Amino acid sequence: MNLQQFRFVRETIRRNFNLTEAARTLFTSQPGVSKSIIEFEDELGVKIFERHGKRIKGLTKPGVVVAQVIDRIMREVDNLKKVSDEFARRDEGGLVIACTHAQARYILPKVIPAFRERFPKVRVSLAEGNPPALAQMVLHEQADVAIATETLSHTPGLAALPVYSWEHVIVVRPDHPLAELSSAEAKNLTLAQVAQYPIVTYDRQFSGRCAIDDVFNAANIAPDIVLEAIDADVIKTYVDVGLGIGIIAGMAFDPRRDKGLVGLPVGHLFGTHVTRVAIKAGVFLRDYVYVLLEMMASNLTRDVVQEALDNSPKQEEAVIAR
Repeated sequence: MNLQQFRFVRETIRRNFNLTEAARTLFTSQPGVSKSIIEFEDELGVKIFERHGKRIKGLTKPGVVVAQVIDRIMREVDNLKKVSDEFARRDEGGLVIACTHAQARYILPKVIPAFRERFPKVRVSLAEGNPPALAQMVLHEQADVAIATETLSHTPGLAALPVYSWEHVIVVRPDHPLAELSSAEAKNLTLAQVAQYPIVTYDRQFSGRCAIDDVFNAANIAPDIVLEAIDADVIKTYVDVGLGIGIIAGMAFDPRRDKGLVGLPVGHLFGTHVTRVAIKAGVFLRDYVYVLLEMMASNLTRDVVQEALDNSPKQEEAVIAR
């Protein structure tokens, strides 16, 4: 058995048991991957994958255990490479940050310039997506860290740490009736009043949308959501053209920048939310990753991060992928 066979098995699981996709990712041939896996199974004396004809359908019972062991081995191999890089090229390397559009647009611009000034030889990449996809990027070590509000704290295998808290804001045009509310009236805005107007807000996987739905459902109110979008800039655009009122994350509204809109804080209606940064348990972190985390939130010191990693259970990728 060898590391190449381990890579083939791990990538086949990651690609939902599609040998063609696994081979493409590993820059090799599908027959080569298939042959190597069969030879590995013969050497072990157990079948790792359930098959229907020539197609792989899933993991066998011993295959689940084998996949967990392979994941641990490959994680430690990757850690060895990172340890080597850390001591040979301490201030050089790559950093992939998996993030939602909101984090890329409104939060990371406050962090990345300072990080780049301190580590000019580190190549920074942003990988945008929805929160479930971001979690998988970190679990599959396609990203070093992920930052989002949803999913991360509920994903086994990730250590998720709080970065900041925020509340929703309703945005309207200056000529909208809600724009005429006094500060006291805005603080007492009710769900029933909000539901009188068409609403433009986030897709269900982004920025507290589930909390919005839950609050309306609990009040037995059916809001008229006329448009869903993945980022606040799109929502504000459609509010500006008169499609409806917008419900967005508070960090996405800036009165100086969004001069054509009026913002009404509605934390009293939809609650307070926490954006978290996540790293994979069991993975060796380069020094500059610890620095990035502390730049995101001053309380995320190396000791705090390490304690979270030590206390986070290591959920094997083979199980998570199912």
